[in-house]
Amino acid sequence: MLKSVSLATLEKLFSDMEELQRSKVASLALRLKPGLTAEDLRNPHDFPELNDADWHYQDGILTGLQSAVAAVRALHSTSEMPEN
Repeated sequence: MLKSVSLATLEKLFSDMEELQRSKVASLALRLKPGLTAEDLRNPHDFPELNDADWHYQDGILTGLQSAVAAVRALHSTSEMPEN
């Protein structure tokens, strides 16, 4: 039987997963090129060291989680709007 879960609970879960994945991406990037900043990771094409299949895979997972967070937030915000 499926348990009912609130959108706020889903948002928190996905946000936590996003933060964990963001730390994985940053950790791997720092192993590939020490000294990178969070801003550097927003421009990975500037760093040839990040042309790594494992890094791209982890970054792709992060992008998917960010999309899921955005979708849940959109659902959450529209569900709180009063209907006319």
